[in-house]
Amino acid sequence: QLQLVESGGGLVQAGDSLRLSCAASGRTVSNYAMAWFRQAPGKEREFVAVISRRGYNTDYAASVKGRFTISRDNAKNTSYLQMNGLTPEDTAVYYCAAALRYGVGWSSYDYWGQGTQVTVSS
Repeated sequence: QLQLVESGGGLVQAGDSLRLSCAASGRTVSNYAMAWFRQAPGKEREFVAVISRRGYNTDYAASVKGRFTISRDNAKNTSYLQMNGLTPEDTAVYYCAAALRYGVGWSSYDYWGQGTQVTVSS
């Protein structure tokens, strides 16, 4: 089993930055595409960003493109989500996920972290 643990969430003001981390253990993380999803209260879980196994390919949701950057360090078994220019609309629980196949649909992901809360005040 692959275990994922997110960290780095918190309460920030609009315009601030945060970096989320996702620490993986249990299996070789370089075998997996890594992604971030988020879920705001009363809304469905939505795709945020994905990075391929070696980091050569990335994709972003339109709402975060240009503001968020996904990266990974396979030597540290960790993926990251750098979030700049945060707005109140970015408030959500952010989840790290892993899948053997690269994709943007949440149903494709087999492993999930417990989530970390990001709250952006106006």
